Amino acid sequence: MADSKKTTRVVPPQRKPVKAKADAVKAVGTAGIGRPDLDAVRAQIDGIDHQIQTLIAERAQFARQVGKAKGKLAAAVDYYRPEREAQVLRRVVDRNDGPLSDSELVRLFREIMSACLAQQEPLKIGYLGPEGTFSQQAVHKQFGHSAGGLPLASIEEVFDEVAAGNADFGVVPVENSGQGTIQSTLDMFLTSPLKICGEVELRVHQYLLSRTGVIGDIERVYSHGLSLAQCKAWLRENLPAAEKHAVVSNAEAVRRAKKSDDAAAIAGETAAHVYGMKVIAGPIEDRSDNTTRFLVIGRGAFPPSGNDRTSLMVFIRDQPGALYRILEPLARRDISMNRIESRPAHGALWQYAFFIEVNGHVDESPLKDALGEIDAFAGEVRVLGSYPVAVP
Repeated sequence: MADSKKTTRVVPPQRKPVKAKADAVKAVGTAGIGRPDLDAVRAQIDGIDHQIQTLIAERAQFARQVGKAKGKLAAAVDYYRPEREAQVLRRVVDRNDGPLSDSELVRLFREIMSACLAQQEPLKIGYLGPEGTFSQQAVHKQFGHSAGGLPLASIEEVFDEVAAGNADFGVVPVENSGQGTIQSTLDMFLTSPLKICGEVELRVHQYLLSRTGVIGDIERVYSHGLSLAQCKAWLRENLPAAEKHAVVSNAEAVRRAKKSDDAAAIAGETAAHVYGMKVIAGPIEDRSDNTTRFLVIGRGAFPPSGNDRTSLMVFIRDQPGALYRILEPLARRDISMNRIESRPAHGALWQYAFFIEVNGHVDESPLKDALGEIDAFAGEVRVLGSYPVAVP
């Protein structure tokens, strides 16, 4: 018997075409004839600001209706859909004709979506703290500033707090463009039940910070080991005699450097503002493309977004041609493999698991078909997550 309930679709009110652009052209006058009327231009900007605010408020109202349509859910995490956000942001990039860059528009729309989602309840995101780390910047880039941050002392604690439900999601670094893989993150997936729900690419700029702001005072430099490595050539040229001390995070390095005039820290510029330090120099990273990739971890899986990546952990039986049999079904279906790396398998001496990243979503062909074939050869195939490719 057919369902007798009627579905009501909310349709946004029809709007008259916005004339702001044409009016602004009139306000500035004919090209080459005099200067624009400054008061008229400002009046147009004020009018546009009013329209933007009205539209944002309208969007927030519709976001509330989405919440009502989903019914009574358990928590904020039940309202969050990374695949939907990725689709929205890709359309923002596709529509952009300037003058603002894609990254600026993506950032603005991310904050709008973050604020709208927080009407239900702010998400709580665990990250490697304390405040002022690049991990916190990655949280803001992925979830916006309306999400709540939960700074934690280690990557392991981020996994534990998400698994226990004390954080809705976690953000953990997994690789750097110059220094390679963060092994401690990969090793957590050997035993953790959590899923990868997203990825964040963060352009990393390193700065030398101190209390005095005078490079001649510096005898010791604190930073995370990866940051010290990213600035190795600069340190060798500018502070060859200074002691280098690796600590658990860049924010912790700033806290230590703040205790003495002869100490400095390498960290992001944000940390200088958070801890009241002076910038001696920066950016000081050795590579101009210095980028760190972060993974978003959560307790569940999400549907396809249309442009996805899948992470696998494959445990291979010890037999000739085993790795070939795992990779051949991917190659035969023209599935691009972005990454492969081996890690020692826990509980078995000299046995290895392969961390593999490929294009596609586990619920869609051709990847779905390839995994069915791979499973027959592998000792175990664990899908760590299918998630949207990072939006530029």
